[in-house]
Amino acid sequence: MSVLDSFRYQGLDGLRVGRFDLGINSSFIVYRLADTIIDTGPSNQWKFVRPFVCACPFSQLLLTHHHEDHSGNAGAIYRLTGVQPLAPAGTVDILKRGFRIPPIQKIIWGSAGKVKARPLPDHVQIGGEAVEAIFTPGHAKDMTCYLLPERGWLFSADLYLANYLKLLRSDEDIPTLLDSIRKVLERDFEVILCPHRGVVEDGKKRLREKYDYLLNLADRAQSLEHQGLDLSAVTRRLLGRENMMSVLSRYNFSKRNLIASCLQVDLSRYR
Repeated sequence: MSVLDSFRYQGLDGLRVGRFDLGINSSFIVYRLADTIIDTGPSNQWKFVRPFVCACPFSQLLLTHHHEDHSGNAGAIYRLTGVQPLAPAGTVDILKRGFRIPPIQKIIWGSAGKVKARPLPDHVQIGGEAVEAIFTPGHAKDMTCYLLPERGWLFSADLYLANYLKLLRSDEDIPTLLDSIRKVLERDFEVILCPHRGVVEDGKKRLREKYDYLLNLADRAQSLEHQGLDLSAVTRRLLGRENMMSVLSRYNFSKRNLIASCLQVDLSRYR
């Protein structure tokens, strides 16, 4: 079953698409604000994204990072409209050479072809409003969020997703993610625009809750490890057994990855 829904929020247009209706994280929201589209949606949803792209003129396409749900239609949009994607420098390099997509992610999102993006300029604007590009690695090494200080809005890429993580990709890093969240929490904003969760009006509070949850999970995990439990035992004690997504992803996306990364957090930095 596919997902298709559109909405409008204070001048912002959003289109939610997805091949499977398996919850929030299996669908994706393409946002358009004034003259700018933020991220592109997955390539297997192009038939829905194309009418959204064509419905209103735009002159700027911003990418937050290279993952296939965010960049999958970048090349198609460029060919259709002539609007070249703007992206963080790391994203530009990855999209130029292409990247491997694990099988389960290809089933959910489709492929992502190579595309020639341009690096973000020193000064970014959306509809004349200043934008602060905040480098936020952890979920992906090239990820960047876009803050609109005048509105108090944060296009959060995959920094937020949910208050309580239960699974982690093998290439994600919780210590780095915590640093990125802390950096963003130092900024002034209220609304998170998450490409999976949607509009989160109490966004700063919710992001703080995620930060606190991850620190608490790391503290509990390290306490159990100090008591002599191994990684598998700590994972089962705190998060239970692995679920079907772990199995289908061949444990590229798993509870064990989350706990293993939490064990690498230097808690003395946060006390």
